[in-house]
Amino acid sequence: MAKEQDKMTGKEMEQMLCSILFNEVKERIQILRDYGISESQIASLFYIEKPLVRLTISKNYGIFLGDKRVEIHMEPLVKAVYLLFLAHPEGIPFKHLPDYREELTEIYVKLKPYGLSAKAIQSIEDVTNPLLNSINEKCARIRKVLLSLFDDNTAEYYYIKGKRGNAKVITLPRELINWE
Repeated sequence: MAKEQDKMTGKEMEQMLCSILFNEVKERIQILRDYGISESQIASLFYIEKPLVRLTISKNYGIFLGDKRVEIHMEPLVKAVYLLFLAHPEGIPFKHLPDYREELTEIYVKLKPYGLSAKAIQSIEDVTNPLLNSINEKCARIRKVLLSLFDDNTAEYYYIKGKRGNAKVITLPRELINWE
C-alpha cells in the first residue's frame, strides 16, 4: 500500500481522504438517527449561521438591507402590509386585521400620495378581511422577495410568520430595524 500511495498524486490522495471522511460522516449520522435525533436537528449541524443585517426604512418608506443599502422592492400594498407588521413587534393576529384597516390605509397613502382609488380602497378592505385569502397572498409575496435575497434560515427573520390562530410577527430583532 505504501508503494501505491507513493504513486498517488496529491489530487488522488485528497479524493481518497474525502471519500473516507464522507463515509465516516454518513455512519455517524446513522448513529444519531438510531439514537432518535430528528432530521431537523441533524440538518442543523450543517447550517452555518449567517449574521443578520440591519433593515432600514427611509423617510420616504424605502426598505433597505445592510450597510450597502440594498433596496427591497415591493408593490405598494405589499409594502404597506410589511411596514404595518414592522410597526407592531408584538405581532398581529389575522383575525384582528379589521382593527388595523385605518392604520394600513394611512401607510398606503404615504406610499401613494396621489390619493386612493376605489380599487385601492377595496384592496385594503380585502387584505384586512380575515375571511379572504388576500393577506396570505401578500405575506407570500413578501416571503418570496426575501427568499430571493437570503437563504430560508435567514429570510425567516425578515418575513411575516406565525402559527395559525396566533399573532403573525416579523422576528427580526428590533435593534436591527432602523426607522429614519
